[in-house]
Amino acid sequence: MPFEIHSWAEISDRFTDTLLLGNGASIAVDERFHYESLKQHAIEDGLLNEEVQSLFDYFHTEDFELVLRIVWQATNVNKALEIEDEKTEAAYRHVRDCLIAAVRDIHPEHNEVAEKLPSIAAYMKGFYNVISLNYDLIVYWAMMHGNDLDNRHIFKDCFVRSEFDDDWSRFREVYGDIDSCSLVFYPHGNLILARDKIENERKISSQGSNRLLENILEKWQRGSYVPLFVSEGTERQKQKSIQSSYYLNTVYREVLTSFQDSLVVYGWGVGEHDQHILDRVAKSGIDRIAFSVVDNDQAYCNRVNQLIRDNFNEQCEVLFFDARSPNCWVNP
Repeated sequence: MPFEIHSWAEISDRFTDTLLLGNGASIAVDERFHYESLKQHAIEDGLLNEEVQSLFDYFHTEDFELVLRIVWQATNVNKALEIEDEKTEAAYRHVRDCLIAAVRDIHPEHNEVAEKLPSIAAYMKGFYNVISLNYDLIVYWAMMHGNDLDNRHIFKDCFVRSEFDDDWSRFREVYGDIDSCSLVFYPHGNLILARDKIENERKISSQGSNRLLENILEKWQRGSYVPLFVSEGTERQKQKSIQSSYYLNTVYREVLTSFQDSLVVYGWGVGEHDQHILDRVAKSGIDRIAFSVVDNDQAYCNRVNQLIRDNFNEQCEVLFFDARSPNCWVNP
């Protein structure tokens, strides 16, 4: 028997706790996010030479961020010890420049998506928590748009003066003329997050949203920071990367297990490489989940329904809703 696909309006009142966003949410904003991987994009565009490709093979990873961080650390050690090593320096510059080029090719500018940000901000406002598995700036730009509005609501990412405050639950408190807030987290990191030479983790900010993407890429280019995001790799590789970051590990261990009653999943394929996210959410004890569906995809509904049956308690209710419903994500 086919699963019923609801409109968002039919179920929205029952789902206000947490929104989890996958890559399909970004694709709904801009089709350029419909790519296999950053590394594959770089290879197909002839950006990666064979020598640097061998680094990915040696470390058994597809993760650009990890390879860049490894060679960046190696060059910094060599500089500190005054060891001349042109080959390592050249590898670092090549990986860095390939990542910058790949992000520039794939990621839209702010002005190209600005008209969709009001709808996204209005949708996110309906949740206490927003969890984005995407490295791109869509959610952050929507946050900034929402915080510029005079609607007595605020989005908070729990960073204070560019540093993450691990007492994150205190940010739920509202004050002054604010009536409600949504907390935003990135379990796989984000372009706005970075590491410095001694592994301090920071949020990169900008005077305006229009300059944010370019400001981030300029900081990478200068060698001031390396990015903090996990965009690719197997489940085990992603878990290892998460464990290496204080911010990512805190979100993974504390935030993902803190959801109260309901979860909305938008644009997430729930692939094998993201099973660790599902495992953590299952520990939160939520009792209902709603998944977005495109084009009445019953095969997806069947697979997801079985995953929930296998990972959550048997009382957990599973619903499906049309991803293109009015007032849902980018849909006005």
